[in-house]
Amino acid sequence: MSFRFVFSDAREWRYIIESIAALIEEATFVVTPEGVKLRALDPSRVAMVDLELPSTAFEEYSCEAETRVGVNFDDMKKILKRCKKDDKVEYEVAGGKLKIKIIGKATRSFVLPLIDIGAETLPTPRVAFTARVKLLSDAVEEAIRDAEVIADTVKLEASEEMFAIKAMSDKGDLEVQFGRESGSLIEYEVTEPAVASYSLEYMGDIVKKSAKIADLVTIEFATNKPVALTFEIPLGGRLVYYLAPRME
Repeated sequence: MSFRFVFSDAREWRYIIESIAALIEEATFVVTPEGVKLRALDPSRVAMVDLELPSTAFEEYSCEAETRVGVNFDDMKKILKRCKKDDKVEYEVAGGKLKIKIIGKATRSFVLPLIDIGAETLPTPRVAFTARVKLLSDAVEEAIRDAEVIADTVKLEASEEMFAIKAMSDKGDLEVQFGRESGSLIEYEVTEPAVASYSLEYMGDIVKKSAKIADLVTIEFATNKPVALTFEIPLGGRLVYYLAPRME
């Protein structure tokens, strides 16, 4: 098995990997002639990450047959922290090893062992969402950081008029409102009012890391159902998270 691809912006690739690593310790990339995919659950099975990158998102891409690449994300993250501005990153599998090259003022090569991870097939969660909100990701990040000051659970509410992020505890209450005139709300569709609560530990890890990748985030949810957060990757593809609700 073998493949090779070059991603033109090493820092953006690093942000993608760090976003996955916020929830996942080990997982398998599925590399095909069409592109790269990854779908995995966090160890507690509360959250799922779903990455899709078409071959067109890469500066160079070659893969003749499907290749499964099991990796440790902590090890990969440490390597990618060595990336500098204007670096490129190259991935290649050959001889049962993963070679990562950081290409800049010099070419630095790292070799990682591949990990044999059990092949669990994860279906796309089937949820009848009743609210869909597209917002500036940095505005959502600020609201999540505000909520962390107050509580360890965040509540999402969508009415016909407004989307709100709330938190409440013995320390106090928070409400961040996003109306149509706020400038942060790009698209808004509600077929039925929705209210659901989620872990701030997970939500914080997701939003803080992924806001570096995408300017916009699409949030889809329904009352007491999982939430889907979709970040569109500028060079092509998307990173989607599904997070189970906290029942009050």
